Amino acid sequence: MLLRKLVAPSILSADFANLEREIRDVTEAGADWVHVDVMDGHFVPNLTIGAPVVKSLRKMKDLYLDCHLMIEEPEKYVDDFLKAGANNITLHVESKGDILGLVREIQKAGCHAGITLRPRSPIETIFPYIPIVDLVLIMTVEPGFSGQSFMEDQVPKLATVRDMIERNRYKALIQVDGGVNEVSRPKLEDADVFVAGNFIFKNNYKQAIAALKGES
Repeated sequence: MLLRKLVAPSILSADFANLEREIRDVTEAGADWVHVDVMDGHFVPNLTIGAPVVKSLRKMKDLYLDCHLMIEEPEKYVDDFLKAGANNITLHVESKGDILGLVREIQKAGCHAGITLRPRSPIETIFPYIPIVDLVLIMTVEPGFSGQSFMEDQVPKLATVRDMIERNRYKALIQVDGGVNEVSRPKLEDADVFVAGNFIFKNNYKQAIAALKGES
């Protein structure tokens, strides 16, 4: 477990008309990463940003760009995100194709790789990936839309993954995404990285980020 908690604001909740300013503001307020939700309209019903936006954000050199691909066929797009400058690419275990092969391809390119799963998927489905990935993302909402209610029944997955990582001394960080705010935060101590959208962008950035880091 990290000695300090990291916060990754999800730009899905940011003002896209002023995206660069929003990202600079949350970074100055203490954000560690920038979380980019990528949806293809097939794996999930919503459609959001793609690699060109990541490439544009890469111009801000110090950003850690954390890309969550909610994509039906990620093998068609992983290379685009690598070329765009992603620092981490997280894949869904439920996506089509050779996910393990894609994880290795991402890491070979010098990028971090993560694995995640839908809330309804058994936690065991990601066990084969945990020894090799850099990040395990536990979703506490159904992927696809921002502003959903926190699914407390997913919290035990965090403890399961934490125990597996620590017993085996794996390198993966644990990330949590979905309904993360000052109310749900005390239940999420097993996580290393907190993704939050509305809680950060609709409140005072500095105060919201400090609350998630446990500094307020």
